[in-house]
Amino acid sequence: MICLRILLSAALAWALSIGPANAASAFVKYKFDVPPSADLSYSITSLQSGIQLKGDALVRWRGGNQKFSAASEARAMLLGKILDSKSEGLIDAFGLAPVSFTEKRFRRDPTTTTFDRSTQTIRFAASDLTYPIKGGEQDRNSVIWQLISVARAAPAKFKPGSEWVFFVAGQRDAEPWTFKVAGQEKIGTPLGQLNTVHILRAPPPDAPGQRLDIWLTPQQEWYPARLRFTEKDGEYIEQTLEKIDKKG
Repeated sequence: MICLRILLSAALAWALSIGPANAASAFVKYKFDVPPSADLSYSITSLQSGIQLKGDALVRWRGGNQKFSAASEARAMLLGKILDSKSEGLIDAFGLAPVSFTEKRFRRDPTTTTFDRSTQTIRFAASDLTYPIKGGEQDRNSVIWQLISVARAAPAKFKPGSEWVFFVAGQRDAEPWTFKVAGQEKIGTPLGQLNTVHILRAPPPDAPGQRLDIWLTPQQEWYPARLRFTEKDGEYIEQTLEKIDKKG
């Protein structure tokens, strides 16, 4: 699928970009505690293609029996669906172990990322790059739920300044993501005032990409009370929790 020269070049670029320390920390086996299955309803505000939008989103999280799935769908007034993504896979010794990740954004073609467990290889429909599966790799959807699972297993360790690293596959490539605990914040939601732990993932200055802010609420199983995805071009989607419907 990819010639040896391209593969070696990609591997070299990856090694140089993350460095030995970051490469090692991206494959740490954290303790984890998968949260209960639930449907989470959100209100959203968004900037897409220069247009300010409002709408709603639904996240369907399912975890149990050594399997998981996390599906997200966001809709905006007048435009309809602006984001549709799904991650599904297994639960192994590292936590969530994705098998496939699909994503469709507003006015963009859908993409699929495959975690081929038979060959231990991550593949992309949108590029010829491949990466070896070492254990603990996530996609841009599952990593949120892996982070939640790790926080649930070690809440006392999620202190301001602490960092948590995961190797994350996107639409075309993969890289280590470092999540940093910013601190505790109280935020207003339709569910009332919630005490949250604000965690952020900011891309390195020399490789700008998607920034992700997450406000997890320990009093509600550590579900995300708010999420904000900000792209390098300034477009964003912000979701604020409105309703929790636990399943099973």
